[in-house]
Amino acid sequence: MEHVRGSARLLASVTNDREARLVASLGADVIDAKNPSAGALGALPAATVTAIRAAVPAHILVSATIGDPTGDIAATMDAIARMAATGVDIVKIGLEANASTAPILQAAAKLDIGSARLVGVMLADKGIDFDLIPLARDAGSVGLMLDTADKARGALPDVASRDTLDRFVSTTKGAGMFAGLAGSLRAVHVPQLLPLGPDILGFRGGLCRQGERASEIDADAVRAVRRIIPVCDAAQGEACRALLPGAMAPRQAKDVA
Repeated sequence: MEHVRGSARLLASVTNDREARLVASLGADVIDAKNPSAGALGALPAATVTAIRAAVPAHILVSATIGDPTGDIAATMDAIARMAATGVDIVKIGLEANASTAPILQAAAKLDIGSARLVGVMLADKGIDFDLIPLARDAGSVGLMLDTADKARGALPDVASRDTLDRFVSTTKGAGMFAGLAGSLRAVHVPQLLPLGPDILGFRGGLCRQGERASEIDADAVRAVRRIIPVCDAAQGEACRALLPGAMAPRQAKDVA
């Protein structure tokens, strides 16, 4: 499906199955299992992620983070495998702008993670290495997200310029992957980000009470964001899956030179 600028999918980060059911009922397109108290990409226990996947309809994509990047290849592979075993559609891994990332991507490409797909997450305030985009694609990543590590520094548009965001989206999509933007986003940011053509806009704090990402999700906040992100009226969640190229295509472990 060709992407139309001005449309995007709403990703809502949740901490438990109760929040997952709530955001699903309010129209979230992608449900992201994350522990906001454990870092930008904090991981939830596998049992909690399994419960989140089971709590929402099968047509809704569910992603899960494995924790902030460490550079430890063995630990990262173990975390990817454990999270993939929960039944999620997407496993998100942090991609740091340093020399440790390429070996991690090479190792990840060789993993057999069943039907799950890899998605890389770059942290804008820690540096964006655009050279990692083709490496992520070659390692089997079906998409890339741009997020922020230090939430106290502001939202993604405060950390990265419009030109940088535009380059990230266009380069990622040009490489055949879907592109997502996240990082302390609020409803006010949606009109300035939609024209860049992201496939996904990700939210946590902007969906919570008083905008605090560690607090519970507020239904009215979810509705406010959902109202300003156009809803695709094609057949239920199949439109979401079609918009994320490769997200549901067969994946096979492969050798990387």
